[in-house]
Amino acid sequence: MNISELARRLHVQLEELRIGLPKLGFDIGSRAVKIDDRTAWKIIQGWSKLGRQFEALRVKPDEEKIEAAGPVVKRLVKLPQVLTVRDFAATLSVPINKLISVLMKNGILASLNERLDYATASIIAEDMGFLPEPETTTQETDKMEAITDALKAELGNESAESLKERPPVIVIMGHVDHGKTTLLDTIRKANVVSQEAGGITQHIGAYQAMHKGRVLTFVDTPGHAAFTTMRSRGARVADLAVLVVAADDGVQPQTIEALHIIRAAGVPFLIAVNKVDKEGADFERIKSKFSELNVIPEEWGGKTPFVPISAKKGLNIDVMLETLLTLAEVEKGKIVANPDREAFGTIIESHLDPGEGAVATVLVQNGTLKRNDYLVFENMLVGRVRAMRDWNSKILDLASPGMPVRVLGFKVVPSVGDIVRGKVNAAGFEKARPDLFRAKISAAPIEAEHRAEELPMLNLVLKTDVEGSLEAIAVSLEKMRFTEAAAKIIGKGVGMVGEADVLQAAAGNATIYAFNADVAESAANLAAEKGVRVKSFRIIYDLLDDVKSELEGMTGVEVMRVALGRVILKQIFRSEKSYIIAGGLVEDGKIIAGARVNILRKGAPLGEGKIEGLQSGRQEAKEIPMGSEFGMKINTRVTLAEGDILEVFTEEKKKKTLTPQ
Repeated sequence: MNISELARRLHVQLEELRIGLPKLGFDIGSRAVKIDDRTAWKIIQGWSKLGRQFEALRVKPDEEKIEAAGPVVKRLVKLPQVLTVRDFAATLSVPINKLISVLMKNGILASLNERLDYATASIIAEDMGFLPEPETTTQETDKMEAITDALKAELGNESAESLKERPPVIVIMGHVDHGKTTLLDTIRKANVVSQEAGGITQHIGAYQAMHKGRVLTFVDTPGHAAFTTMRSRGARVADLAVLVVAADDGVQPQTIEALHIIRAAGVPFLIAVNKVDKEGADFERIKSKFSELNVIPEEWGGKTPFVPISAKKGLNIDVMLETLLTLAEVEKGKIVANPDREAFGTIIESHLDPGEGAVATVLVQNGTLKRNDYLVFENMLVGRVRAMRDWNSKILDLASPGMPVRVLGFKVVPSVGDIVRGKVNAAGFEKARPDLFRAKISAAPIEAEHRAEELPMLNLVLKTDVEGSLEAIAVSLEKMRFTEAAAKIIGKGVGMVGEADVLQAAAGNATIYAFNADVAESAANLAAEKGVRVKSFRIIYDLLDDVKSELEGMTGVEVMRVALGRVILKQIFRSEKSYIIAGGLVEDGKIIAGARVNILRKGAPLGEGKIEGLQSGRQEAKEIPMGSEFGMKINTRVTLAEGDILEVFTEEKKKKTLTPQ
């Protein structure tokens, strides 16, 4: 039983129960996730007496920390979203047997190669005296911090009189298919769901809505694990966050990952529990699960609002918006900007359009972006605003703070997360060299040093519709590191698959993977001529699954033995050169016709054989259960005797399992 479920049944706060149970004589870890059912029922049945003892010993979690003698210095450890027990022990620099002991104490039975998610690993790490943090690449951390620091610097230079209230920017986050885009669709009363393949948002979009006379800006982020980078940036540009979780599906890995991103960004948030109208929805279970992650609902004495909604039916959407306005009111001193100056904003989506050229969605964070303003990135002139459109494709001349706009006029495709400024004149700025920007999105990544050169390598050329998707997929492919085989990107870029991509793939013996990118007819013809495979995808996890399948195909086939049962020979009826007819008793498991046998005598192996036929009584049988006597025909050249043991098994051929590095 989950300890949160026990706390709910006893009407006790989770943290207080974790602290109190050891004092009542139960060997429960202070960060326990589970408790064995027998102990749980013992506590429940004896709670009338135990409850009084619990009240007498009751200590609030905060008081418990104060009572701890002396200052405690915790060592910081970076943990990935998923890791094995073996890697976890190495990261903490603790003996594996000690870690397994702590896991068992917390109700988790795990082998050396068992995979733990970040939520579980972080709880165990804290229990062992460490300070866990989610692992983020240095490059990504630097870029996210640059956005935040630049905005702080911008507003820090403004006088208090010049700062005016702006629309709060709200990021929508959560797991795949938990209803983020449907929620936005309901809020905006416009259909965007049908534009997304498989219900998955493939790149960030931003929209505005009005509630009680107040404009709200919403940033929709993809839920798939591959888009961690983009979600992180979404949280960095936002003032508030909505974490969507489906009531029927519960807290999933990307839900937990999104929670860590929100916390790292220091953004106030609410939990929108979606699909509460569906069968199997359990609002209380969701709250209990989040309480294990130290997200305590307001009604339980915590600080986090939980709102039960149905995005599809529009249930409680007004309540959620009202709650967001309340959070914005608390943060109103921070949700300000100076509209009377040159613009400053962040790229939240970019792509190369065949008819319009480089196009990017800019979230204006300070100042006002105007038509014909020059666009500057890192002191380089990267274009001029030819046109601006809002989320409804309406042509704009001005974009004020807090507004997302689609900007035409970039000479190069900017990267998601780039900071762009609008300038009235271009004097003093260096013109951007397109080749430098192309290098950012076409250069092959540096291979990790620990990848052996002799490792089987799947070469690929990656083309996508937008730069954000390109980066996210490339990061995901880089993480697909296995000891048996690996993927290597020899070329990547944004836009249509062209002849140059085919020639590059042909030279590097590579496969072209196109994500939401068209293939030029001339390129398709050249690919057929050169024998280059071109694979097109519209859903990201289909692409990643295909790459993994290709890697598995490079590792060969392994034969697995599946044990079925154990037979003791009771009588030999007939013995020929190539087969034997005998009677036996199934001591364990079951026996099936066509299975193979390993023959043992007094524990020593004699050889193998195959069961050609089975007979139960006078009838032929396909299967004999445990405890039954039967007759059989065995193909073998081993001379069998009464008392011999037959270990019965089948063989399965399958692709070798890839082992993560």
